[in-house]
Amino acid sequence: MSSHNASQFDKDLSLTYLGLPVDYIPSPEHDPIAFLIRHLSQLPPHLLVHYSYITTPKQRTTVASIRNRRLLYANKNPDELQFDAARNTWPNLWSGRVDRRGAREGNEERAWAASDFLSGSKQHIGKLGALLAEYEEERTAERMHELRRNMPPPDDDFVPEEDTDSEDDMPASKSVPVISETDEEMKSSFERLIRERFIYGLLDNLDYDKVDWDETLEADDRELEERWFDND
Repeated sequence: MSSHNASQFDKDLSLTYLGLPVDYIPSPEHDPIAFLIRHLSQLPPHLLVHYSYITTPKQRTTVASIRNRRLLYANKNPDELQFDAARNTWPNLWSGRVDRRGAREGNEERAWAASDFLSGSKQHIGKLGALLAEYEEERTAERMHELRRNMPPPDDDFVPEEDTDSEDDMPASKSVPVISETDEEMKSSFERLIRERFIYGLLDNLDYDKVDWDETLEADDRELEERWFDND
């Protein structure tokens, strides 16, 4: 959110649409979150999108209806929140191995060599596919290592429920055993982390507008959010 974007916001659009006076409180310009809490469901998407000029996805998390929209969207398992895409987009959030990040890309190279590389014998095509796949896996692993080194650390304000107990709260006389996660458990934990950070507005490089202002993402069940977070 920049001052340039903020200058594009016109509070009169919302006030006129709702038939409210110019001195209405909470002001859509000076207290947009309180205004959205009260009037989100009454405004159409083409007006709501203007609130992206003066609010951030993290700030909008306090609006319960927006949280529920994000939750419903996440439950649709969109491509950008799936494991492979999320790991490539936010490598700093992935604590697992990086040496096999190019496996999917390598498989795509093998498929290309088998289907599109028409000249040569099948033996040569097979060798070419294996070579291309190996190169692609190496390139992807190097790219992910570089991204992880250069990306800033995650937002310190976000503390998952399981991490709320600090080491200082643990008895000094007891040691905490280290439990190794399987690959599937690490993948599941990562996907859950991505979805939680998405709902709390903490992911960068992601289009929140298409979710926050989508009036089709509505839930009648008020307990939807609580049930999801209680389900481990």
